[in-house]
Amino acid sequence: MNVSSSAPAPHRDGAKADCIRVMVVDDSVVIRGLLSRWVEADPALQLVGSHRNGKLAVDDIERSNPDVVVLDIEMPEMDGLTALPLMLRKKRDLVVIMASTLTRRNAEVSLRALSLGAQDYVPKPESTSEVTTSIDFRRELIDKVKALGQRRRNLGPAGGGRMMRAQTAAGRAASQAPAGAAPAGYSRLAAGPAAAPAAPAIRTRPYSAARPRILAIGSSTGGPQALQKLLADIGTAIREVPVVVTQHMPPTFTAILAEHLAKASLRPAKEAENGEVLKPGHIYVAPGGLHMTVDKDGGQVLARLNDGPPVNFCKPAVDPLFDSVAKVYGSATLAVVLTGMGHDGAAGVRTIAAGGGSVIAQDEATSVVWGMPGAAAQTGMCCEILPISRIGPKISGLLSGGPR
Repeated sequence: MNVSSSAPAPHRDGAKADCIRVMVVDDSVVIRGLLSRWVEADPALQLVGSHRNGKLAVDDIERSNPDVVVLDIEMPEMDGLTALPLMLRKKRDLVVIMASTLTRRNAEVSLRALSLGAQDYVPKPESTSEVTTSIDFRRELIDKVKALGQRRRNLGPAGGGRMMRAQTAAGRAASQAPAGAAPAGYSRLAAGPAAAPAAPAIRTRPYSAARPRILAIGSSTGGPQALQKLLADIGTAIREVPVVVTQHMPPTFTAILAEHLAKASLRPAKEAENGEVLKPGHIYVAPGGLHMTVDKDGGQVLARLNDGPPVNFCKPAVDPLFDSVAKVYGSATLAVVLTGMGHDGAAGVRTIAAGGGSVIAQDEATSVVWGMPGAAAQTGMCCEILPISRIGPKISGLLSGGPR
């Protein structure tokens, strides 16, 4: 019989009190127990609650006071999608990570949950035995809990609002600096009553003088929402070039993401097919489990898919896409690195810059995780570091031949 712990889980030592507080919600007693043990085994995490359905979890939010909730979708009495807004109503800064198996319905629900306030999702292997033995699933889950939980603490009531306002102002200063100049005052700020000493300014470089002939985008954690906003904000200028997107996602999810991007942009969007010709105004998403690159054949540019090994632990990965786009389009390349964990895309940014192309990175304040865009920015090869609300209009201007 499934059981639910209604009391906060005890921590083993005093150090646990300073760790990220985690609640696990899953109707499977086996999965719930397994995830709970993984959390307890990590010295940076503290298990504060374990529940078999959404109702019990919602009732326990205020008492257990978690930083992060790992939330299953399909549960009796109250499912994850119903519980999500109730949890966030009780604790606005709560980080919720959806966990679901790779079915189309669960992928749809997971992406919908992101629009309702969930920070991310983790696809569970289909069987209990696969969950038990999957090293990749355990690593992805724990890495996301730690990264998102730490960001939640950095942006908490003790200084998060101040931090976000300061970072937004810094990003604005960076974007207004002369092309090629170091953006004065742009630094990664720490949470707290006072800002940490300024880090070395992030260098930028001039935009290419060539008008872009392709838009390449890389994203991961927080990417689906950022992508939808970005593509909607570009407006009609998106008709000028093909758009290629690598979002770190498993199979099934990428097909549904493409559908969401089509609705947001009012342009055709789909998973790329191997060998198809790229058309202006069309959006091509790398299918989950395959790398996407581009290749020139005569006067046409084609999408290529390959089943090679993961790059930067990712498949699809951003670096192969950026490398191939730089090779085909050179100085007419325009690329964007959006929110995401890790550093995938940074090597590709260098390749694009070496070919004379242009790169924009999302700023820290508006990124769910400033891993990928932060790594891109630190190369010194980006042209601007911008908040998500300003990237679309900037791209629109560049595609329309506006000022650099």
